[in-house]
Parts: sequence; C-alpha cells; structure tokens
Amino acid sequence: MRAICLLGAAVRPDGPSPALRRRAEHAAMLWQSDRSQVVLACGGAGNGRVTEAEAAARLLGEGGVPEDAILLESRSRTTWENLLFGRPILQEIGATSLVIVTDPDHLPRARLVAAKLGLTATGSAPSGPRPATARLKGLLREGPALLVYALRPRA
Repeated sequence: MRAICLLGAAVRPDGPSPALRRRAEHAAMLWQSDRSQVVLACGGAGNGRVTEAEAAARLLGEGGVPEDAILLESRSRTTWENLLFGRPILQEIGATSLVIVTDPDHLPRARLVAAKLGLTATGSAPSGPRPATARLKGLLREGPALLVYALRPRA
C-alpha cells in the first residue's frame, strides 16, 4: 500500500497557514489520482488548540478525501518527529511506499529524514506562486537545517 504523508505547517488563531493549505490541497489531489492510498496528516499543536494534523484533516476532507482514508499523527513538532512518530502508524497499516508532501524547499530535508528512518519515500510539492518572503524564509531555514539533519545519526 502506498501512503501520502502530509507534513505539518502552522495553524494560526485564525486558521491554517497558507503553507498548510497548499500542502493539504496538493495531498488531496494526489489522493484523488489513486484512491487506494491513505493520507497521514502530521503535526502537533503549536500555539493553538487545534493540531496541525487536525487542521490538515479538515482541509483534506474539503478536498474530497474521505475520513476513513485519513490518519492522524498529532504529537510531532518537527520534521524529524513527523516521520518518526508517523513511522509506526505507517507500519501498522502495511504501507510499503511513501509520498511526502511538503513545500519544495523543505522536500530535500524531509526525504533525508525518511531515509535516516528507513522509510522508502519519494516527494511531491505543490506548484504555483508563493510569496517571496515565504520562499526566502524557506531557503534561509532549510540550508542550515539540512546540514543539522545530515549530521544526525540514523534511527
């Protein structure tokens, strides 16, 4: 079975961030192309009471993904934890391959984490315009974070 792993992004007091919306819309589109798969929505609670996974699940439902095709990992706070805490859920359902959904600049780090955790994964990122500030912030964050994660031992 193939699973889609939707990585978390911020949930603000007024609702899901644009990043979470983009990712959830993209994951729903991927699910629509092959309805035999499941979507694992990842992400714990940040500053709000709704977890990133719960907010993503709502968006997935709005995108046509039925509730029984959505799994939640709602404890994680980092990319590493998204996949670490998601791994037992994926193993329990017998997922043999994984498509990680996140933003383009985040995808190399997410795939590195998957490899370090022994997960067979590809990646898919939403296309389309993103604000220049979001792209710049992503690039500035991802370079150092990729280095830190590259130095982290396998789990």
